[in-house]
Amino acid sequence: MKRFLPSLLLFALLFVTHSAVAQESRTITLQEAIDIALENNYQLKQAKNNLDLAEYRVKSEYADFLPSVNSSINGSRRTGQQFISDRFSEGLDPFVDITSQSISGNISANIPVFRGFENINSLRASQQSKISEEESFQRAKEQVIFNTASNYLQVLLDMELLEIRKENLENSRKQLEQVQAQVEVGSRPTVDLYNQEAQVANDELLLTQQENSLKFSKLLLIRQLQIDPLGDYEFEVPEIEAEVSSANMQSFSLSELIDQALLNRSDLKSAIANIRTLDYQLSIAKSSLYPSVSASFGLSSSYSDQYSVLGESVGFSDQFFDQRINRSLGFSVSIPLFQNWNRMTNIQSSKVQLKNAELNLDNSRLQVIQEVTQAYNDYSSYVQQLSASEKSLKASERAFVTQQERYNVGSSTLIELSQAQANYVSAQSDYTQAVYNLIFQEKLLDYYLGKLSSETVEF
Repeated sequence: MKRFLPSLLLFALLFVTHSAVAQESRTITLQEAIDIALENNYQLKQAKNNLDLAEYRVKSEYADFLPSVNSSINGSRRTGQQFISDRFSEGLDPFVDITSQSISGNISANIPVFRGFENINSLRASQQSKISEEESFQRAKEQVIFNTASNYLQVLLDMELLEIRKENLENSRKQLEQVQAQVEVGSRPTVDLYNQEAQVANDELLLTQQENSLKFSKLLLIRQLQIDPLGDYEFEVPEIEAEVSSANMQSFSLSELIDQALLNRSDLKSAIANIRTLDYQLSIAKSSLYPSVSASFGLSSSYSDQYSVLGESVGFSDQFFDQRINRSLGFSVSIPLFQNWNRMTNIQSSKVQLKNAELNLDNSRLQVIQEVTQAYNDYSSYVQQLSASEKSLKASERAFVTQQERYNVGSSTLIELSQAQANYVSAQSDYTQAVYNLIFQEKLLDYYLGKLSSETVEF
């Protein structure tokens, strides 16, 4: 028992230590969050798998230019009457019940000489398909980066708003202590105390709601990163440049932004490569109208225990590797005449698919122009909102300080002071949201321009 007790204490100590380590908080920076999301995102993994498959298809199309080689070996054992020509020449019954054994083998090669340029067009189609998958993979990466940065930005915004709520609650509690002291000495009516207590309770409620908002935004970010949702994570707050000058807008030209987007967007590049793929597939369908030419070569040999030369049996080596070797070389031409309109139907189907892809590309270009235009207009609006909210913040702060001083000397009511405090808190929230909205809009504009990468995401 004395030995068991120290062991139990040691086990408990190790368990507590392990639990403490397991609950240790992990701090994640913006760059780490993007790297984690790029590594874990399942949609990005699927896009990478599609790209790998496209690369294999290109290799397969190259291999189609090589000859196809086949070989076989056969063995048989036959029992029954067989015709023996030597016995017939000797005046004997040529049909004899015998058991014979034989082995045969062959190797053949076939190479297409001309198939209406089908192999060449198939290779080019697979190459364009690979380019399309590469661009789709790139766009998927941009989507993951944008979603991660957006969720990270929302966490930072909720953290800032939470700090504002905490500061506001602290001010309300200090104001409650001051009002309570004034009521006790009779310089303020009791109703002011009740009103301030109600204000503190309301600020506590707003703080709780903001805490829940922060927890929810963290859950969304953790889901985007696809990491353990039960872990304890802290997200580092980067330095954010809040000063934005209207002069920044002068460097932007809407027409230039649209041209950049039409030139850089990976989804448009993928659509263009897909159109080229369908164009080559149309050529493949048309190749079925042409004759096809192929060449073949064959080598075969066999052995039979009934084989003989001048009445003497021949051994396996002499038969199989010398006397019974056959070689063949041939060419074949196939001319398509009529296949129940299947070829024409395939050609028409390929044409329709190509036309639909071209229509989708035109629609995608219009969509890109709309997205860039809207993002540019929103960015201009957010710059103006930031300027207005900054002025409102300074004015509401001065009004709150003035009302605080007036209330302290008895020339203002608690209602006026509470209203000024509420306006100040609202102005703080509006300013913070204006800053983060502008930062978000900058990243959204980069995303729509197709130039968002993990190296360029900074706040």
